[in-house]
Amino acid sequence: MSINWYPGHMKKTRDLIEANLKLVDVVIELLDARIPISSRNPQFDQLVGHKNRVVALNKFDLADPQRTKRWIQYYEGLGIKAIPINSLTGEGVAELINEARAASIEVIEKAKRQGRLMRPIRAMIVGIPNVGKSSLINKLAGKSAAKTGNKPGVTRGKQWIRLNKDLELFDTPGILWPKIEEDMMGIKLACSGAIKDEVLNIEDIAFHLINLLKVDYDHLFKERYKIDESIEDTVEIMTAIGRKRGCLVKGNEVDLEKASRLIVDDFRKGIIGKITLEIPIKDSDEVQEDIEIKSESTI
Repeated sequence: MSINWYPGHMKKTRDLIEANLKLVDVVIELLDARIPISSRNPQFDQLVGHKNRVVALNKFDLADPQRTKRWIQYYEGLGIKAIPINSLTGEGVAELINEARAASIEVIEKAKRQGRLMRPIRAMIVGIPNVGKSSLINKLAGKSAAKTGNKPGVTRGKQWIRLNKDLELFDTPGILWPKIEEDMMGIKLACSGAIKDEVLNIEDIAFHLINLLKVDYDHLFKERYKIDESIEDTVEIMTAIGRKRGCLVKGNEVDLEKASRLIVDDFRKGIIGKITLEIPIKDSDEVQEDIEIKSESTI
């Protein structure tokens, strides 16, 4: 499976990042705490280059707390601060900004040595669609400074947002890469809502989501939907959920499309439970391909 979803505005976003990167002191990379590998655009390493970076693990309230700790430790091993946040409630956001300031200390000290008036620290927020950038900015600014929505790719322009006299943020629209070759990465992105539901069949998304949950979260899944423990076949599980939840059509047949939307929506809202679909495995090729070692990206 190869997913091609690269609207024209995403090409423009890449150009925006390249053109304005020289103006910023630190890059805040926003990831989905439930899928930190899949929600990471591998092009960002090349785009961001040697800029200092802080990682924000958004939607941590929906993620498995123990796995979030493992991701924080993983990034710590790379010399990168990873801060769990909830962009909707603001939890963790103050710590994130403090880390962005700390990452800009060299800029501050250089200005002092040169006797210049210190300008506000400039941070660029980057991330894939629907990862929570606009919500984060609105929380920081205390108003609807950036357009938000529950559809991927809502934010389409660029803007500098002055938070206070010490900090300015440069917002960019969400950007995916031109082609997603790895099957499960595409599925996980679809499960999270980063890829529009129209791109993949919703029944396929639900099917793969259930298979992913079977590995470590089978107990949460079956507890949520009161599924008979003896049922193992994925389609039978989907059918049982549809019947229990009244997803029926004429003839008392199960509407699998409706049942699938219910399952995927419950995952996205955290109703099934706190779930993280990816873990940092040391020396894993998948992780190492997606995360540039800090020694290659320091100033």
